[in-house]
Amino acid sequence: MEDGADPDAEIQTPPSSVTSPVPGTPNAELKKLLFFKVYRRRWFVLLVLCLLNCSNATLWLTFAPVADQSAKFLGASLEQINWLSLVYMVVAIPLSFGTTWMLDTLGLRTTLILGAWLNMAGALVRFLAAFVKGSAFPLNYLLVMSGQSLCALAQPLIIFTPTKMAALWFPEHQRAIANTMASMSNPLGILVASISSPLIAETPERIPDLLLVYAVPACIICILATVGMRSSSPPTPPSASAESSGSEPFFKGIKLLLTNRAYLVLLLCFGSGIAVFTCFSTLLEQILCVQGYTNTFAGVCGGLFIVFGIVGAALLGVYVDKTKKFIEATKINMSLSALSCIAFSVVALMQQQKVAVAVVCSLFGFFGFSIYPVAMELSVECSYPVGEATSAGLVFVSGQIQSVLYIVLLQALTKRLADSPLSTCGDAVLSWKVPMMVMAGLCAFFTCCFVIFFNTRYRRLEAEERAVYGTGRRDAPTTSESAPSVEA
Repeated sequence: MEDGADPDAEIQTPPSSVTSPVPGTPNAELKKLLFFKVYRRRWFVLLVLCLLNCSNATLWLTFAPVADQSAKFLGASLEQINWLSLVYMVVAIPLSFGTTWMLDTLGLRTTLILGAWLNMAGALVRFLAAFVKGSAFPLNYLLVMSGQSLCALAQPLIIFTPTKMAALWFPEHQRAIANTMASMSNPLGILVASISSPLIAETPERIPDLLLVYAVPACIICILATVGMRSSSPPTPPSASAESSGSEPFFKGIKLLLTNRAYLVLLLCFGSGIAVFTCFSTLLEQILCVQGYTNTFAGVCGGLFIVFGIVGAALLGVYVDKTKKFIEATKINMSLSALSCIAFSVVALMQQQKVAVAVVCSLFGFFGFSIYPVAMELSVECSYPVGEATSAGLVFVSGQIQSVLYIVLLQALTKRLADSPLSTCGDAVLSWKVPMMVMAGLCAFFTCCFVIFFNTRYRRLEAEERAVYGTGRRDAPTTSESAPSVEA
């Protein structure tokens, strides 16, 4: 492929040499696939997706770190406040199938811009609740719920896209780290909400300020996405697999996924992991306040959970990009994450153990959050040539369904405490002992299932290998050789 005069294109040296059982010379008829052009604006696309994902996450968990203050301002119960987070799962589940179709059919640009507008509209509708406080009818709660529902409509349009974006815009040796950056912007948004919400909304009267602070970035990001996103994909593909990305028809892809044993194991087990982390993020403040921990400390723990998760994801993303050990990395980290979940279920029920709680939350995030982008890449590897949005999207849908079931189950297992002198929970003081044990048990069970039963070929890497060299089947490879890319 010619160097080209495109000022947006960049030149990149081949990835570092690796061992591979494939011939060193490509097929003559496929020699044109040896070089692929990549474009600088892929980083802008990644930036827009990261900002949008971060904003949507802050809107999702705006109220969870300040549940008591939110309940008083909106005239609602704690259970109704929890539903402001749960509505994301309820709305996203039926919409998810349409989102996978949109990404694979209408393209990345249309999907992201629609998600940005829904995200902004939801943030503005929520802010209207600040002007109707005092109404006899709970209009302010209904407005907030309506805004949350619009933001929930945007979530699958945003959160399904990292794997698709990485496949369309980034070369093979940058896909995992690009997916990691886009995916981890969602927990970064949770971090912002966990820290900012308790600092801004110290009293119920400050909730309107909180709604405004989160609405402004949503508006700015919407303008950035609408004006800056020029195309769904670059003029030329960055890798061999990008040329056939999403080549399988949607319903045929669904059928292939439902008959893929390895994918079904990943769908169920990793979906359970997503549910556990959703429960943790949503219920953390309510769990810790029973033992006398403040909202600020709960926010710090949530922040540590996410910061260490982002660090772990970055390290694991770089490691997997170089070694292609998707299976080993996922199994080891899931196992360590399950142990951290068990530890949290114990220390969270202890009083005056701030250091232990903070350390366990950090470890839980480091081992748990880092799995997400790697598992999404693994879902594509084990199901290729099904479209990236479909294979990664169904895993997310599984996580959303299980999240609703887990949160409803855990809330149902709580018991009201008659006396808790150290509690900072306000009027409603609940015992989370049994729910914590159940959550740890479910996490451990599905982790064991994944470690024992999951194994797969790396189908996408094999396809890229065949496209360039015309040979090779690869079972859980340790390294990968790819064609060099024309990069900046």
